[in-house]
Amino acid sequence: MFSHITLGSNDLKRSRDFYDAVLPILGLSRRFYDEESGWVIYAPPGETSGGFFVCRPIDGKPASVGNGTTIGLLAPDPETVNRFFDAAISAGGKAEGAPGTRPNYSPDFYGAYVRDPEGHKICCMCLLEQEA
Repeated sequence: MFSHITLGSNDLKRSRDFYDAVLPILGLSRRFYDEESGWVIYAPPGETSGGFFVCRPIDGKPASVGNGTTIGLLAPDPETVNRFFDAAISAGGKAEGAPGTRPNYSPDFYGAYVRDPEGHKICCMCLLEQEA
């Protein structure tokens, strides 16, 4: 459905270091980094295009955070959500909602929310298995 996600950064090295720490937990690794061109690209193993991009805005203006914008990343299980959250906080992210269920969203929603060093809101979530 999506070809890629792109987030703006005013400090590409800081963003690279943050996403280098958290995205491998979800199976994404850095495929490209070039400070001069202003791009960092992450993708699943074996893929060289698409994925998760971080860049300096092409228009040359400062990167900013969208109000009401959240990037949701899917994890396979609650343990992975917890590891993502812990890694994000250790890498300089800010907690926006500790790991746990969110019954107001769905009875099987388990997620955590962080802000990356630029202030982008990131959700890492999974769906819990429901007993029959």
